[in-house]
Amino acid sequence: MSRIFVFGATGGIGRRLCLRLVASGHRVSGLHRAPEQAEALREAGVVPVAGDLMALGVPEMTRLLQNHDIAVFSAGAAGSGADRTRTIDGEGPAKLAEAAQAAGVGRVYLVSAFPEAGRGREPKEGFELYMRTKKEADAALAASPLDWVILRPGTLLHEEGGGRVALGPALTYGSVARGNVARVLAGLIDRPGIRRRVLELTDGATPVIEALAALDP
Repeated sequence: MSRIFVFGATGGIGRRLCLRLVASGHRVSGLHRAPEQAEALREAGVVPVAGDLMALGVPEMTRLLQNHDIAVFSAGAAGSGADRTRTIDGEGPAKLAEAAQAAGVGRVYLVSAFPEAGRGREPKEGFELYMRTKKEADAALAASPLDWVILRPGTLLHEEGGGRVALGPALTYGSVARGNVARVLAGLIDRPGIRRRVLELTDGATPVIEALAALDP
């Protein structure tokens, strides 16, 4: 089994993902910012690691990633301002790509954003910044020599989902349950042959295991 570091372990996707990874026998470490989050991670079987993505540089990330095989970045600024969006959503994955190489981490999984999100509505400066920043982060990771997968979910729903999805390189826009995103991420981690791919994800009609099997090389 793998040693996995999750950035965003206390979020809606990351928390669900950690539970699945631990249940599968992986050794999981998770970044948290608030001290009270540490106990919840321990109870879930995750090693809590205190840190703030607003302050972590490449050297600090490199130290955190020592002795891990895989890194997952599912963190986000969640609309908390332009500076946090640039630092967390944009610089975070770029720093992770550099730190992963320095620490010997071979695989990185990035939760990004569906490129058609929010289209058809009046453009808002903050949202447009978010979308540009997410694309820049995708490009930074894709330019690295790592084995990576960039997962672009549709509009996220606060639900577990029923385990049926649409998954592929290009989809029409839709929504997706956070639980289904976690299911797909866990499945991708257990399929290392699926590598250097950009995938879009929505809720759909195909069981997750079948959707993943269709991507196997």
